[in-house]
Amino acid sequence: MKLNKVLAVVMAGAMTLSLAACGSSNSTADTTAAAGSAADTTAAAADASEDTADTTAAATEKSGELREMNVVLDWYPNALHTFIYTAIERGYYEEEGLDVHIQFPANDNDALALVAAGRAQIGLYYEHDIIQAVANQNVGIKSIGAVVQAPLNIILSLKDKNILSPKDLEGKTIGYSGTALSESLVYTMMQAVGASIDDVEMVNVGFELMSSMTTGNVDATIGCLVNHEVPELEHEGFEVNYFSVSDYGIPNYYEGVFLANNDMIENEPEVLEAFLRASAKGFEDFKADPYGCLDILLNNQNEENFPLTPEVEQQSCDTLLPLMETADAEFLSQTEENWQANIDWMLENGLIDHAVDVSDVMINLDWKK
Repeated sequence: MKLNKVLAVVMAGAMTLSLAACGSSNSTADTTAAAGSAADTTAAAADASEDTADTTAAATEKSGELREMNVVLDWYPNALHTFIYTAIERGYYEEEGLDVHIQFPANDNDALALVAAGRAQIGLYYEHDIIQAVANQNVGIKSIGAVVQAPLNIILSLKDKNILSPKDLEGKTIGYSGTALSESLVYTMMQAVGASIDDVEMVNVGFELMSSMTTGNVDATIGCLVNHEVPELEHEGFEVNYFSVSDYGIPNYYEGVFLANNDMIENEPEVLEAFLRASAKGFEDFKADPYGCLDILLNNQNEENFPLTPEVEQQSCDTLLPLMETADAEFLSQTEENWQANIDWMLENGLIDHAVDVSDVMINLDWKK
């Protein structure tokens, strides 16, 4: 569910969602050509949205009504989103004066594109994609808080392949969704352990990452998530091995972040701060009672497009919670050092055209006040 021709997608409303869950964290690709003439239209939409936001905020203040907020998820509801649905169900957003509406993406990068265009106030998306959108296309967005403090992306294989580290990828075929990011991740990992990148074959399997592996068409995949595909495969009776992409020469990165556009950050920071405060309350409940809060999420699942298996989502909760908040990083916290390290890595690997300032891609709002 990631960046692929971001600004072009804003204009492509007729496209339908075709992305499978596996591979959701690996769509960063060559996007510079996608900006084109859509940038002017996007800027105009953002300006119009700013005027609307000002009017809405003024009316809200006068009438005491709730401030409406549209939040675009990275994918259909799953365990990762439990804290949001908990905050809605228990009235935490309303307590902050907000009327939060959840949107599912109609295209794989709606969370970024719609926020950039001013058609939504908050998006849940990915660190690398934000860096690329700002660096290559000058999109006016920033991260306002990290939802997951570490990568969920993994190298995944069936157990009988005995792939336990990047060194074991030599002579193997790796399924991926055809993105430059996935290639750079694999090559960086192999180089970190002294393996030859000439001895691995990258096979573009599109969105069939999981099935291409289970049917033996590839030896391993990059792009499946430790919190979803692993418990899903184990639930189906497969034995698997996997390792994280961040263990071998790749900077730690935030798998999910909340983003907002620069106009809203400048003109309505208090609204964004209220959203983060309420979200943090939902997360505190999620920590205290994971499965109880998960029941709220399950009651709001999209069964038609993405039905959930309770046992799989429970295992996903167990995996996610230690990664959403760690001993060193509170929920929603993000550091300039993390963003700078990933800017540097992306520049070194040709994923962005030029370096950008950290202040162009992230901001820490004073939401705890």
